[in-house]
Amino acid sequence: MLTVAEMTVVDRAALATTTHDELVRRAGRRVAGHALAILGGAYGHRVVVVAGPGSNGADGRVAASWLKRWGAKVVVVEAASAAPLVGFDLVIDAAFGTGLRRPFEFPDPGPAPVLAVDIPSGVDGDTGAVLGHPPRAVATVTFGALKPGLLLGAGPAHAGIVHLEPIGLDCVGEAGRCRVVEDSDVELVPSRSRDTHKWRSAVLVVAGQPGVLGAPALTSAAALRSGAGYVVLGVPGLSAVDLPAGEHVGVSLPHRGWENDLSDALARAKAVALGPGLGRTTATVNGVRAILERFDGPVVLDADALHELDLTAVARRSAPTILTPHEGEFKGITGSPPGPDRIADVRLFAERAGAVVLLKGPTTVVAHPDGRVLLAAAGTSALATAGTGDVLTGVTAAFCAAGADPFEAAALAAHVHGRAAQLGLRVGLVAGDLPALVATWLSVAATSPLIRAWGPGGGG
Repeated sequence: MLTVAEMTVVDRAALATTTHDELVRRAGRRVAGHALAILGGAYGHRVVVVAGPGSNGADGRVAASWLKRWGAKVVVVEAASAAPLVGFDLVIDAAFGTGLRRPFEFPDPGPAPVLAVDIPSGVDGDTGAVLGHPPRAVATVTFGALKPGLLLGAGPAHAGIVHLEPIGLDCVGEAGRCRVVEDSDVELVPSRSRDTHKWRSAVLVVAGQPGVLGAPALTSAAALRSGAGYVVLGVPGLSAVDLPAGEHVGVSLPHRGWENDLSDALARAKAVALGPGLGRTTATVNGVRAILERFDGPVVLDADALHELDLTAVARRSAPTILTPHEGEFKGITGSPPGPDRIADVRLFAERAGAVVLLKGPTTVVAHPDGRVLLAAAGTSALATAGTGDVLTGVTAAFCAAGADPFEAAALAAHVHGRAAQLGLRVGLVAGDLPALVATWLSVAATSPLIRAWGPGGGG
């Protein structure tokens, strides 16, 4: 993935070996091919290309010439025209690309489907913010690398299915700092060796409180279904016999000072998950701080563990810490909510905290303290229900316990979390459905060809 500025660098570098006209020819041919697929054939179909003055418009004009050659009736109109587009079978938006920095009102396409070139005109290439009135495309053809605006903010709603096409741009050197998780990346989670045993991927979960037992049950079940060989569950204020039923092993913990009763579990765990349902008490704050100091492995902090979080304690850890806030928790820790440029804001927070930060959202942004970013775009609105974040915490901890790099584990967990939800009910999905769906998706992913195209309901 490349920002607008990074893509500009790549475009300029390409001109050292390839002419601008050749790049436009390649891009226009790719657009025409996707237009042909939408139409189901060119002959006799009416197509209008809304063309701007720059390279985006040039791509559209080349696409128009190909479609004419194949038998379509094509009209090219200037982007400045505000007249409604009436009587067409397809509208190609080649008005403005990622460089647009002012509001733009795209002409009314009527009932015709819209195919956007690079990014829908009027969508900010870096943030996905709306500038004016962009079209809602059924598909977007973009070149070289994905742009953040296609995945963030309102971008996905306007871009439709995104097709990434190569046209000879060398994006490898520039794109390493920010990329999108794909299905095949699940291979980064180490599989169990033949001679393994349950403690080699053990997770300690401390969550919940008396009367709040759904969260710890979800987190521990998710960890087990995501590959943890052993889960120790403790709920402050409850004895082991009063814990929710499940495959976990319970440990009795007092209301206060519960961190002092976890020495054995901490000595054997490979990852710790803290926070869901713990309550925002002084005991929680003290317990979280103590675990951060005493445990020398990855710690995943979610929900109540983020309340009054001591970032100094996080920053001085030599072992990795993963913070998993939603927008409200992000504001509670940093003092302000994430702005339109979520990537920049999460990067800054991760650097400040010295931790991996996972900001939940339709597209989840995961940042490493060194500035690397991974985006998980497989989320679905079905996940907007109570308890799904508790499941994500358990998946993340399990991937860490399996030996995955914590930065990659967090992003992969968010991706798998979204993929699992796609296997569930379209209406009425509940968090309790997810652990088994996670296991199902991971099992299928391990044995089946993996989808690589990105789009709503598509691959990463």
